[in-house]
Parts: sequence; structure tokens; C-alpha cells
Amino acid sequence: MKLLLLLGLVTLAQCLVSRIPLRRAKSLRQSLREHGLLDRYLKQHPYNLAAKYFPTSTSAEPLQNYLNTEYFGTISIGTPAQEFTVIFDTGSSNLWVPSVYCSSQSCKNHKRFNPADSSTFISTNDSVYIAYGTGSMTGILGYDTVTVTSIEVTNQIFGLSETEPGDFFYYAPFDGILGLAFPSIASSGATPVFDNMMAEGLVARDLFSVYLSKNEQSGSFVLFGAIDPFYATNGITWIPLSAETYWQITMDSVSINGKSVACSSGCQAIVDTGTSLLAVPNGALGTILRTLSASSDGEINCKSVSTLPDVVFHINGKAFPVSPSAYVMESNGFCSLGFEGMNVPTESGELWILGDIFIHEYYVIFNRAKNMVGLSPLP
Repeated sequence: MKLLLLLGLVTLAQCLVSRIPLRRAKSLRQSLREHGLLDRYLKQHPYNLAAKYFPTSTSAEPLQNYLNTEYFGTISIGTPAQEFTVIFDTGSSNLWVPSVYCSSQSCKNHKRFNPADSSTFISTNDSVYIAYGTGSMTGILGYDTVTVTSIEVTNQIFGLSETEPGDFFYYAPFDGILGLAFPSIASSGATPVFDNMMAEGLVARDLFSVYLSKNEQSGSFVLFGAIDPFYATNGITWIPLSAETYWQITMDSVSINGKSVACSSGCQAIVDTGTSLLAVPNGALGTILRTLSASSDGEINCKSVSTLPDVVFHINGKAFPVSPSAYVMESNGFCSLGFEGMNVPTESGELWILGDIFIHEYYVIFNRAKNMVGLSPLP
């Protein structure tokens, strides 16, 4: 935002000096859209456009889009570097990868960190256990150099898995997880990677931003230290956090066709890049499915998708719609809604998880300096 303001002031000053009347020119996005060239342009310029504006102070990590449900990038750990693919997860706070100590089947078909091969590894006697909604891990903690895109974080604490029970991580197309939530929910008190980036002055601003592509397209990224102005042309709405744990916010209500269908008295939600769907309280799920004429298990007639309404999330006094093209999933000629039920009570009501289906519609800024989430609608 500082960059955009500065450019505006410079333009205004030049016009006043030369007495040139000010006119609002069409944006690049508008011109491309009018000529039917926007989609092709986005495919040809998929990510890291911020490098044009912030060539030395920010880093964009490209993310691979796996079936529109998981997004992961590559990091390295150790000296010399050992590479791993990880989910950049705003719903957890720890970094961990499989290790040579792991005996689970899940580790045998993924890359495994070998501390004996790193001259900068420092061992500890501390253990770590992390439980997710779809899997868990146990292991030990160690310190080493972690490199994320061009950012090198020295003495970063991370988990080396020893067990990964179940089959979720076995079938996962990624190796580990890099948590981007707050230190308060980090297992074993481990300092998150982004906190060390901030503490060591490795990012220009204490924030990061995320773009997740739809339709299995390329171009997804997480950008550390900046807001890419190309993806924020529709303006940014800033929403204060209600808790500094997850990226948790307060929602006012959820509506369909102008009628409140859930969260009518307010509720809590977290913006979570590590959750594929929209996770809602079980009671609300039934109401949403009935309103959208879906079956009890979420199936819907594919022919009716074009007539479905937006599901609108009202947050901090503003409306954030999610279109049918985002919340309907099609596979082999069958269609289903991207909502799943869960019950997680909080002090302020039941919790919602605004996962990738919601994030597909918005460029999301996670601001640690002001403890806010910024949402900018995507075209």
C-alpha cells in the first residue's frame, strides 16, 4: 500500500506542476479483459510479478496446484541443501519433514532428511507431536539452515519425523508442512519460520500474501514481505484478528440469496491454506445443502450448477461472495459441493474454516505487523 500511495503522490505532483488535467486511465487488467486477453496474460505471467516492484527485498515462492486441493512448494534444509516439498499452512505453526529415523510407510515414499549429511545441523533431545485433522506425526527437534525461495533462515528449529501414522501422508504429494500461524499454537514451543524471518530482518514488511489458482492452473504463490499490487487492483479489505493463534477472525453471518442461512449471531472463522474445503458446523452444513438443493452427502446435479447462487460470507461489515464455480467440484461427470461438516466450539461460537475454496476467490494478505487479514477480490 505504501508503494501505491507513493506513486499516486508523484503523479499528482507532476500534474500540478505542468497543469495537466488528471484523468483516471484504464488499468492493465481492465484493458486486457475488454479485449479478451486477460486469461492468456495471467497464464503467461503466472507469479512473482512483485519482483518488478520489489526486486531485492521480497521473495515469492511458487506453489504447485495439485487437483485444486493442495498447494505446495520447495524448500531446502541443511548444508549442503536437502530439498523437500511442503504445504505452506496458515492453520499450523511448525515446520517438519520426514527423516531417516522414520519407520512409517509414509516416510518410505518421500524424501527424508539425514542430519548426518548436514554440517550445520544441531541436534536436541526435545520431542514433538503434532496432530492435524487428517493425520499426525511424532519426532524430534533439531536446528539447521532453512532456505525458502531466496530467504535463508539460520538456526531454524524444525521437526524430524519418526512416525507418521495412518495413510494420509503416505498418499500426500508433498513431504512435510511449513506452518505460518502464530507461535502460541506451535507444538513444543518451536519458533515458526516466518517469526524468524521477521526477527532476523529478512523480509521488507512483517506480512506475507497468498494467491491460489483455480482449475488446476499454474501461478499460485506465497509472497514473503510484500503485497503484489497486480493482485490487489480490486482493493483490500482489512479484517482484524479475533485471536493470535490461527489466523482467526469474526464473521457476522452467512447468507444465500440475501437470506441468512448460518452464523446469524456471529461466529469465528480461520483462514486456512492447509484446508482444501469449506469446513462448517454440522448444523449449518445441513441448512446450506438444503438451500442449494444438494443431497445430504453434498451431491448435486451438474446441470444445475449454472443456476446456483453465491454463498456470501459477511465479515467486518462487508460481503465476501464465493461463487458456484469455486464451491462446486466436478469429477468424472459427478458434481458435489465443497463443504464439509465439523464441530469445533469456541468461546464465541462454533468455528468455521475458510479453506482453499474460499481463498480461490481472493488474494489474501496475512499481516503480522497489524494482526489483520487482508482480502482482495480476484477477477
